[in-house]
Amino acid sequence: MSKQEPLPVLGQTDACCPGLLTAPLSTEQADQLAPVFKALGDPVRLRLLSMIASRSGGEVCVCELTPSFELSQPTISHHLKLLRQAGLIDCERRGTWVYYWLLPEATDRLAALLTRPAGDQLPEPAVGGHR
Repeated sequence: MSKQEPLPVLGQTDACCPGLLTAPLSTEQADQLAPVFKALGDPVRLRLLSMIASRSGGEVCVCELTPSFELSQPTISHHLKLLRQAGLIDCERRGTWVYYWLLPEATDRLAALLTRPAGDQLPEPAVGGHR
């Protein structure tokens, strides 16, 4: 299987690309981020990503993931495909099995985007939930 293109730079802490909590997202950034958050918005995909990310050795065979779910192997493969399309994981076919691994640069960019600079105060919550 071919390698996925890396996620575009979504938000870094340097002056040109501030994180989400320091400046609003541009339309382009929001368009790039939406599929990633959509992929992470499903409990099965979130669990799959967690299982892959926490795997000792850095990779896991699809045959080891499937028994953890009450879903068919094709359904699991579909969820994994969506995580790949979002740029969060990559894979390689070895014989009859496919092995998956986390793309840490993608999760690092998400973490940088969602992290507020050290020492910054969180805004006070609005009364009634509205500003």
